[in-house]
Amino acid sequence: MENLNKFPAVVAVDVRYRDLDTFNHVNNAVYLTYFEQARVRYFRSLGWRSNDASVVVARAEVNYRKPIVLGDEVRVGCRVAAIGHRSYVMEYLLLAGGEPAADGQTVQVFLRSGKPDQLPNELVEKILSIEAAVGNTPTSKA
Repeated sequence: MENLNKFPAVVAVDVRYRDLDTFNHVNNAVYLTYFEQARVRYFRSLGWRSNDASVVVARAEVNYRKPIVLGDEVRVGCRVAAIGHRSYVMEYLLLAGGEPAADGQTVQVFLRSGKPDQLPNELVEKILSIEAAVGNTPTSKA
């Protein structure tokens, strides 16, 4: 069984009735919202803020392993797996009832004035620190 020990940000997610599709399991698009909740927790734990820049999701990938249904206990972990010059890759693991229900990745791009820009050193240092606290070392991304 996979666990969330190597993920510095973990959130519990309540499955809402509105998350379900006509087959009474969580709609595939909702998994990305669950990933987003973990990603927001991650950034809050960093404590990093910028007034003139933003980070956007440029790519998202989800691997569905099993359906999630109303009443399942859902937890999502998030970590940074790779860091590049202007972007970084985040990995997610979603457990339902303690079992893997999905995993995935997103690529975030750092923008300043609406254009891709170099990741600030302060942000990279904070990411490396939070990852080191759980024994992770993100790889370099070209």
